[in-house]
Amino acid sequence: MKAGTGLVSALALLLLMGAVFTQRPRPKKPTRRPVTTRKPSVPQPAGPAQPEPQEPTDFPPPILGPPSMYPDCPRECLCSPSYPNSLNCENRNIRVIPVIPFRAHYLYLQNNYISEVTPEAFVNATEVRWINLANNRIHRINKQVFEKIPALLYLYAQHNQLKEVPSGLPASLEQLRLSRNRISKIPAGAFNKMGNLTLLDLYNNQLSDSDLGKNTFKDLTSLMQLNLARNILKKMPAGIPSSLIQLFLDRNNIEDIPKDYFRDFTHLAFVRLNRNQLSDKGMPKAVFNISTLLDLQLSHNQLASVPLFNSHLEHLHLNHNSIESINGTLLCPFNLLADLSDDSLVPKLRYLRLDGNHLSPPIPLDVIMCFRHLRSIVF
Repeated sequence: MKAGTGLVSALALLLLMGAVFTQRPRPKKPTRRPVTTRKPSVPQPAGPAQPEPQEPTDFPPPILGPPSMYPDCPRECLCSPSYPNSLNCENRNIRVIPVIPFRAHYLYLQNNYISEVTPEAFVNATEVRWINLANNRIHRINKQVFEKIPALLYLYAQHNQLKEVPSGLPASLEQLRLSRNRISKIPAGAFNKMGNLTLLDLYNNQLSDSDLGKNTFKDLTSLMQLNLARNILKKMPAGIPSSLIQLFLDRNNIEDIPKDYFRDFTHLAFVRLNRNQLSDKGMPKAVFNISTLLDLQLSHNQLASVPLFNSHLEHLHLNHNSIESINGTLLCPFNLLADLSDDSLVPKLRYLRLDGNHLSPPIPLDVIMCFRHLRSIVF
């Protein structure tokens, strides 16, 4: 009986193991995927190059200030309680002048992107005395602007794109700065009735002789400083008021000076004619022998000799010319052998510059004996 039971158990174990083996999964044959061939990438043709933006296109956004205690203060500007009559709108990236409040006397509008000055902003600004519009892109100032601000004293509009002197300037104006523009025209009557103007700055423009008529400056009876340097003048400007103290004509193409050009000037103290085309032929020997002259600059010209000058002259610039000799005896306004006990009669020349010529040291003794007040001489 026991042997039969063992035989049954062995058969049952064999059957169980066979079932386990039959359930084991058969390994699958690996399937080979077809090789895919990628098409080579073909570079796409580049689109047309975008042109560089032309000015003025993209400007930085205007800078808005914090709310002000003054309700009439434009957000583009700053209104300081310490200066209630000033409106500070400089360096704010503004394109258009905001409406100016009535209380404003001083306007700071420099270093922006303003292209035109129109009267709308000045409807209430009848008290304005001082405007700084320097370093913008202004090509036009409407003459009606000045009808709104009839008491204007100072107008600074240098470094812009003006092509002519603005019309309708108020008679009250005392200083007008228009340097570094493109001005090639001064309209007839532009300075009419401007008897209060003391300073006119037209430096670095495109003015020629034909743009300066004999009556251009005739009404400027109080003018003290005239700056026409760095233009394209070939002649000395005509009709300069006799009230002038400072005349700047550097970097033009001036070739000659009329003999009596400075005869009627009663206050002229500073004359600058550096970097022109002056030669002995075009400059009368005694043209600068005027008693009021203190500072005379004639450097970078074509002079071959030292011009005569008055004993009151204190500074003389003759560097970078073609001077080969200097004779103190000829230049001296008195006899070198005379005994001058009165020091006030001795020439006042203190500074003399002669470098860049064809001179060789030493300094001539007669120059030192005559000009006893000389403190500096560049030879």
